[in-house]
Amino acid sequence: MTHDPLSTGRASDGLLAGLAALATDAPDGLLDRIAARWVSVPSPIGELRVAFTDQGVAYVHSGDGFAEAFRGRFARPLLPAGRPPAGLLPALRSGRLGKVRLDLRGLSDFQRDVLETARTIPRGEVRPYSWIAERIGRPRAVRAVGTALGRNPVPLLIPCHRVTRSDGVVGDYVFGPAAKERLLLAEGADLERVRELAGDRVFYLASDTTGVVCFPTCHNARRITPRHRHGFRTLAQAGAAGYRPCRTCRPAGAQGLIG
Repeated sequence: MTHDPLSTGRASDGLLAGLAALATDAPDGLLDRIAARWVSVPSPIGELRVAFTDQGVAYVHSGDGFAEAFRGRFARPLLPAGRPPAGLLPALRSGRLGKVRLDLRGLSDFQRDVLETARTIPRGEVRPYSWIAERIGRPRAVRAVGTALGRNPVPLLIPCHRVTRSDGVVGDYVFGPAAKERLLLAEGADLERVRELAGDRVFYLASDTTGVVCFPTCHNARRITPRHRHGFRTLAQAGAAGYRPCRTCRPAGAQGLIG
């Protein structure tokens, strides 16, 4: 039987429960302005609890303290839902958002920009933190990018686990580094290869047949045969050798060991 994280607060939420029962007679959106719904669902890293509103999924949590964490962050109580939002289970299994809507109200413009950029990273690929900073026009805000990713309210749905250190270390993650590595390996990211290249101070791979330079996990880089593969420490070095940035992984400006 699934534990109800709201069991300790049912008395204080009695009014909300009554409102939920009368929701069909209430103005549209009234309940959504007061509370959120929650469900417990399976995922590749174990059971998760997910809170959602009429606007979309607002919060994904693993482990104990779900209700307390949600209330502390969103200042809203929770009510149990009969079923998850449409498309949520396939999205969690596949790592692709699909048609699942997200409720990201309350985020700053910076946080939203960081998460929307992380959302573009394909399954099985990784990007360094500095790439996010470059893409949002804040190249010096690498540390702030890491903080924003650590505050991602909807991990797995927005794949912040695909942002790693350039030296092959997966880095921090809201559900822990072990869960992050497990997700990346399940998606097909060759983390061992990234670490080997980083050990040789190679952070970009170029093809002398296409004239393009990529991040090592880009699907274009993975097609380069050893005979035509060239490694570079910096993008500037690759550019000086006549290579242009890949239009798929767009490695402009992403430099450094911990970027």
